[in-house]
Amino acid sequence: IHLATENEQYLSELPEQAGYFKETRIVEFIFLLSEKWHLDQSTRYQAVELLERFMIKQVEQMCDDREKAKGRDQGQRSSWSSVRDQIANTFVLRLVSCVQLASKLSLHYSRVTSDTALKFLQSLKYSYTKQELLESELAVLNTLQFHINVSTPLAYVELLLEVLGYNGCLLPAKPLHQLCVQLLDFCYLTRETIYDTLLKIAIENSTPSKLQIAKFLTVKEDFMLLAVGVISTGVFILSPGHWEQVVEHLNCITGITPQSILEFSYALVRRIVGSTTP
Repeated sequence: IHLATENEQYLSELPEQAGYFKETRIVEFIFLLSEKWHLDQSTRYQAVELLERFMIKQVEQMCDDREKAKGRDQGQRSSWSSVRDQIANTFVLRLVSCVQLASKLSLHYSRVTSDTALKFLQSLKYSYTKQELLESELAVLNTLQFHINVSTPLAYVELLLEVLGYNGCLLPAKPLHQLCVQLLDFCYLTRETIYDTLLKIAIENSTPSKLQIAKFLTVKEDFMLLAVGVISTGVFILSPGHWEQVVEHLNCITGITPQSILEFSYALVRRIVGSTTP
């Protein structure tokens, strides 16, 4: 109930720019960095969500500052190119800070120290100091008003799997969990293609309008739908005989219709098949 309420509140306050910083190369960078530093599964998802929320707020603040500067001397105004350059120049540093902060929220795994982060940045030819690294972390914390312990789709997946087990669904728990994590990774890394397919299925049209794309944003950011779709697909792959039962249970638990679950699973499976076909 708590996660469902949190998800609904997030969707109701969704900024127009949601998803802009979940581009494949960014997500892949965070996943690879988390693997390099031996961080747990939840940390990499949390880092992606922290970076997304931080970058959107930072861009909003920069836009507000630019608007306030309109009444000042024209030569003192920041151009859009300078704003873009400012974001680009500190992007990798902010990304590393988000991974650091996410690691500190995980109580059972290694924390990314300043020395580790600096060594990595130096390997990329950046010459940041420990002070600048600390200031970067504080910038993220202040921009997000210290609200950094955000739920991730993995938390939804794991909780729903627990509920399914409690409700009597006799599923292979460990292999299903492992497969769901792999599918969730795949969804993050091929996000645009999967949701583009899902949108076209939903509207029964291969050329969605700008309005339809804008309205579909809440679907793309719905963690509960993503979790349900991942579990449904995992069961379909691993234990197809239980699929209808699981879909029925997921519908009862979340209120998401069997049709929506089927459409998401179809879009995901279609992308998996497409990515493995020569």
